Amino acid sequence: MRTRIIGAILLTVAVGSTVACQPTDDNKSSSTATSTRTGAAGKDKPAERKQVPNFVGMGLQSAQDAAQEQGFFSLKSHDSLGRDRRQAFDRNWKVCSQNYKPGKTLPVDTTLDFGSVKLEESCPARDEQAPSAAGGKMPDFSGKSVKAARAALDSGTSITVEDATGNARWVLIESNWQVCTQTPSPGAANDGQPVVLNAVKFEESCP
Repeated sequence: MRTRIIGAILLTVAVGSTVACQPTDDNKSSSTATSTRTGAAGKDKPAERKQVPNFVGMGLQSAQDAAQEQGFFSLKSHDSLGRDRRQAFDRNWKVCSQNYKPGKTLPVDTTLDFGSVKLEESCPARDEQAPSAAGGKMPDFSGKSVKAARAALDSGTSITVEDATGNARWVLIESNWQVCTQTPSPGAANDGQPVVLNAVKFEESCP
């Protein structure tokens, strides 16, 4: 009799333990809800949209500050005169053009690009286009900066730059020198031949 009672007690304990270990419907429901919340939180929200201000006429540094105040943080700038100069000191440059018209509504992660010139320079009617060697022909580099001409050619091209005045000056900052004449001539086949550029400083006239 005592043995049967002890056995019944052990069986009751074992059954209770088994039931306690089984997940309840409440537990399942809680787990699913947590996964759903995590999934929803992991989705990227669309970028906020803002109107693009008018930056033309502003100093480049002021334009960049104003853009950031509006939430636009992806910013770049280029030389409106096509000389391929870097805007190393933004306060020395002013904005001539912008790649999106004022008033256009854009996501704030859009890149804004400012065309600019130095403070003492006049803005061109439109941004000067950099020369391009597309089509296998030698571009016309006349009036372009030596730096822009070099950038238009394949990086493996052999290029010699000479002082067109005959004074044998060194061309140290190529964006400050403009091409007067070139060999091969514009329109010639661009097939890897060496290139010679004769140049003077931009404030000088070609001989």
